[in-house]
Amino acid sequence: MAASGAFVEQTAYDLILGLRMGRVVSRALHVAAELGVADLLSEGPKDISELAAATDSHPQSLDRLLRMLASDGIFAETADRGFGLTPAAELLRSGVLRDAVRMFSDADWNAAGALLHNVKTGEPAFKQVNGQGFFEYLGTHPESQTRFDRAMASAAEEENLRIANAYDFSKYRRIVDVGGGRGGFLAAILKTYPSPRGVLYDQPQVVEHPHYLTRAGVRDRCDVVGGAGLFESIPAGADLYVLKRVLHEWPDDICEGILRRCHDAAGKDGRVIVVDAVIPPGNHPDLTKAVDLLMMILLDGRERSEADFRELFARAGLKLTRIVATPSRLSIVEGEPA
Repeated sequence: MAASGAFVEQTAYDLILGLRMGRVVSRALHVAAELGVADLLSEGPKDISELAAATDSHPQSLDRLLRMLASDGIFAETADRGFGLTPAAELLRSGVLRDAVRMFSDADWNAAGALLHNVKTGEPAFKQVNGQGFFEYLGTHPESQTRFDRAMASAAEEENLRIANAYDFSKYRRIVDVGGGRGGFLAAILKTYPSPRGVLYDQPQVVEHPHYLTRAGVRDRCDVVGGAGLFESIPAGADLYVLKRVLHEWPDDICEGILRRCHDAAGKDGRVIVVDAVIPPGNHPDLTKAVDLLMMILLDGRERSEADFRELFARAGLKLTRIVATPSRLSIVEGEPA
């Protein structure tokens, strides 16, 4: 019994210290992505001197960083002081998750360090630290905006077709993608289902070049409408309104207004679906819970549970009919007029 108790105590001790060091691991991952190490290893392992020269890095320091990441399965240390790719490291290559890992700048890291302010006041730490809201900051820092856009695009391309195949969009005549950006998700829907027509709706400068629709060969089945976005009237007359990765950026009162405008546009026979993460119940580890904390740090938004969505839909005059899991981290939350 004593040995078992000691083991449990040590495991809990290691858990706390491991989490305490999480910021170091996260930053190391960011640095490896920033240096483009995975791209350099795409044709096979390289020794540390080659990697250091190619990244203009201090050899011993780079070696220590990659050694630590290799201990977590990211990169593989070779017998001759070199490193190669693992399946996890493959994801750090350009065009996969490299942009997503590089997305956060010092402004974001510093905001995470001010989490106590967030918890004490309910105000986003990002604004308190940087003097601007997150999206305002992106608007005045072009490099950060570019990284953010690339990260969002790479994540969306990975998941769009899988989400489109998880729900039967063929039964709808006209689908409006509200806040649909440059049309990636709508393109996946229209390419998968040949009968519906689409409407891509977002701010004029966003929808000016809907290259995803063109690339997918569905531009002729889609109207592109520029407007005030989420905060004024939404094009009416469709039987399905889609909000993908939109509501989690906003607090409940704003989300209620967005959903109500979609409800009004859809009429009594239309449907509204929200494509977002749904926080599961219980104490099991889930990435969505960490993302929810990140949303709290950066914005006034939040990830939501099924109960949260049910309440939010009801406030907007909608009834949550079902939640459809997808092969991605996101689910499809379906609503109809109450």
